[in-house]
Amino acid sequence: MNAIRSLACLLLVLALLSACSDDTVGAAEPAFEPAGVVDEAAPPDSGATAASPGSPFEADAPPARTPDVIYVPTPQPVVDAMLEMAGVGPDDVLYDLGSGDGRIPVTAAQRFGIRAVGIDINPVRIQEANANAEEAGVTDKVTFIEGDLFDAYISDATVVTLYLLQSLNVRLRPKLLSELQPGTRIVSHSFDMANEWEPEETREVEGSMIYLWTVPER
Repeated sequence: MNAIRSLACLLLVLALLSACSDDTVGAAEPAFEPAGVVDEAAPPDSGATAASPGSPFEADAPPARTPDVIYVPTPQPVVDAMLEMAGVGPDDVLYDLGSGDGRIPVTAAQRFGIRAVGIDINPVRIQEANANAEEAGVTDKVTFIEGDLFDAYISDATVVTLYLLQSLNVRLRPKLLSELQPGTRIVSHSFDMANEWEPEETREVEGSMIYLWTVPER
């Protein structure tokens, strides 16, 4: 009888231990959420323009209008080839339309000591470009303007660089021909001007095409 009673007590203890274990496993734990992670279902903040991944900058207001293209930086070897194809020299003035982080104007100012202007509609890109110019020590030679490239003053340029889209190049063509002086060189990364304007020279650089035009005599 005592053996049976002991066995029953043992079984009861095992049952209680099992129940406690189940309660522990089933207990709710606080969910871990890294600081700064936003719920993907939450609507984006429309009050400011967010910086691109890896950018430390954020603008206080969005661009005047939606940018025409998604920002993709031109690789430095392509930048160098564009400047070389344009025959940039110490007397030139370079305008980069859609200047992004400013690498083309900054490189031109560093290498040739020329005045260079970058125009971009995105205020974050302008902040990045100014920071890059300061780091390169060329703030006395380079100016970055937040604005619409289709409305920008470009008449004193002797070299114009582009990395837009073919359709935007075509839209821009009348402005380039009417406002730039004859002899001004235009170099575009990746995109030509369709059948509207045949390039004088094309070149492939690390898988990218670059195109050259010269504004003709009127």
